[in-house]
Amino acid sequence: MTMETIVIIGAGQAGGWAAKTLRDEGYAGRILLFGSEAHPPYERPPLSKGVLTGATVACDTVLFSHQQMSTDGIEFFPLRTVRQIRTNDQTICLDNGETIAYDKALICTGGRPFVPDFEGASSRDVFCLRTLDDAGRLKERLARSRQKVVIIGAGWIGLEIAATARGLDNDVSIFEVAPRVCARSVMPAVSEELLRLHQQHGVDIHVSTEIASIEVSYGGGSDVHLKNGGKCHADIVVMGTGLISNDELARDAGLACERGVLVDAGCRTSNEHVFAAGDVAVLTYESLGIRSRLESWQNAQDQGMAAARAMLGFEVVYQPIPLIWSEQFDVMIQSAGHPQLVTRTITRTLGEGGRSMFFGLNATDQIVAVVGFNAGREYRVARKLVETVARVDPNLLGEPAVSLASLVC
Repeated sequence: MTMETIVIIGAGQAGGWAAKTLRDEGYAGRILLFGSEAHPPYERPPLSKGVLTGATVACDTVLFSHQQMSTDGIEFFPLRTVRQIRTNDQTICLDNGETIAYDKALICTGGRPFVPDFEGASSRDVFCLRTLDDAGRLKERLARSRQKVVIIGAGWIGLEIAATARGLDNDVSIFEVAPRVCARSVMPAVSEELLRLHQQHGVDIHVSTEIASIEVSYGGGSDVHLKNGGKCHADIVVMGTGLISNDELARDAGLACERGVLVDAGCRTSNEHVFAAGDVAVLTYESLGIRSRLESWQNAQDQGMAAARAMLGFEVVYQPIPLIWSEQFDVMIQSAGHPQLVTRTITRTLGEGGRSMFFGLNATDQIVAVVGFNAGREYRVARKLVETVARVDPNLLGEPAVSLASLVC
């Protein structure tokens, strides 16, 4: 009798946690984990922070070592690419020509940095930050300090790199095409607070600014040409323009995709034997009527675990509150909820040191999002208001003298 086989395509946080969860739940069949990198599953959040500064070494980011996976009976294949998923006969084809049959397949292929199509964007002198190897290369350059660093894109990754580079005594400028920073993921008031934070620490941020080209300078470094006619010389250029989901494998297999692999609350794709999790998955929120691709380590871990349980036949309803955290300078920023549902924002000032919270309300004054800056305990209480979609008097939300705990039903 042939042993049942589950293949996991992608050995990042989602794939690693899925493999571990399968074993933890008692799955006795084969688990095949295929990774495009040489490294075992590792955490990505430290890449833009501790790894760049040298405070965190590569081995500290590892989630599950080769030895641990071997002990758990997880067959790990680094530097191995799955070229095709054939749903008609439930097989995968590898880059070495091998074909492997599966009972269930989990797609955890994540994403890759979006590179704009202007001249010079793909130059070897332009850095991206997605992998451990990317972080190692950028770390070497940033360590020289007192350099001019230009970051293209003011999303979370761009802002985190800016904070780290500034902390290493570099001169930092950011150019963002949108009219505000983190425009896709936070309310306008939060964008203003993030802008203020970076400006206070000497970061030069230009919004509503498009790049025309990047030209390697004969004297060293690069010249970043702007569409408004301006020019900025840089010793280091970093691209932080967002993420594209690696959904080509799923598309070629005929699975439903929409800027990512569409999955239901059970992490199942349009094929009953194929699941998806992590940055590549687009989750449908049935009750809200929206779809979201949740790019965070928390979702990668939780959805990977949920997908593992779903593949084992457990009843899984994965409809999480999106969570984001980011460390920039001396500030911990924590976000929960769906900012795309927000129609107005209530600000709550908590005290000295820029401690504040921003509550996002929908059209019926329900709390659908919250962002805290060094909010600590207050943020944990506020999350409960988001999780219950509470309806609270907006005047009370903005009044620091009113305990948030008293507003939780």
